[in-house]
Amino acid sequence: MEVSNRFITIKNHVDGAPKESDFEIKAAALPLTLQPGSTDIIVKTLYVSIDPYQLNRMKTASSSQGTSSYSVAVNPGDTIDAYGVAKVVVSGNPHFEKDDLVVGIFSWGEYCVVKPGGMIRKFDPMGFPLSYQVGVLGFSGLTAYAGFFEVCKPKKGDKVFVSAASGSVGHLVGQYAKLFGCYVVGSAGSKEKVAVLKEKLGFDNAFNYKEETDLKATLKRYFPDGIDIYFDNVGGEMLEAAVANMNLFGRVAACGVISEYTNASKRAAPNMLDVVYKRIKIQGFLVPDHLNLYADFISTISDHLRNGKIQSLEDISNGVESIPSAFIGLFQGDNIGKKIVCVAQD
Repeated sequence: MEVSNRFITIKNHVDGAPKESDFEIKAAALPLTLQPGSTDIIVKTLYVSIDPYQLNRMKTASSSQGTSSYSVAVNPGDTIDAYGVAKVVVSGNPHFEKDDLVVGIFSWGEYCVVKPGGMIRKFDPMGFPLSYQVGVLGFSGLTAYAGFFEVCKPKKGDKVFVSAASGSVGHLVGQYAKLFGCYVVGSAGSKEKVAVLKEKLGFDNAFNYKEETDLKATLKRYFPDGIDIYFDNVGGEMLEAAVANMNLFGRVAACGVISEYTNASKRAAPNMLDVVYKRIKIQGFLVPDHLNLYADFISTISDHLRNGKIQSLEDISNGVESIPSAFIGLFQGDNIGKKIVCVAQD
């Protein structure tokens, strides 16, 4: 038996903002059988995570491509691997059986062959939607947890600023900060998103950065006593403004720089005198650095979800053909919460 496996590729390297013409849907016959002795696993993809960092993999060149196995270059015609949820269709691996639900690195496609050594594990849904595994219970959730608690080292009463605060990571960071006893302000790109932050997620305040002409003055208005923690998802002018308003021994978690992904001229230039004399710590991090926290993270976040202390925001599109538009929308500010594509129902 074989299936026609549809998957997404890029037609060319993407060095600016992504557009529909950069992508194409391909189809290839995939036998749903394995050779005798094979330890491969064939899975049917159910959900895939849509993440901005993938754009750096699609560029002709990016410094990120040589620094992590998660960010290696994607060339035209290549399958694009991504974190996702899947169901085992065929298994030559004794640790996996047909119909097992798994999470791991699969592809922007309907089916995927996982070779020995590939990232894949079974999971317990714990009564939560399967989509949570690529969002609040997945790498986005762990990024928020590790970035805030391990990198930022919060103290009760800290004044916390979160950029892209309605995004997949930012909306969780702000909620963690509130639960910890911090004062929290978020920035987002629309009135609707600002309303969600304040009315649904409990941020102390929020603002639409597109309506502000002077970000340094804006942050001074929201943080008259200065910023202790800045969780940075955007880089650029927002990072410069946050550093200008930070207190002594402020901490910056450099999680993402989405403002630079489509425009390299927007590279941040924070005042380094402020960094030195205020003794500000700016630390970049990647979620694989903190996999040792996974058990604590799952225990904590699942309790918060069950008790209603944390809300998970998801923005789900349907069908493998919707992956390009879902990805493009990330850079246009279309999503509220974690962007996910449901490739197939369980």
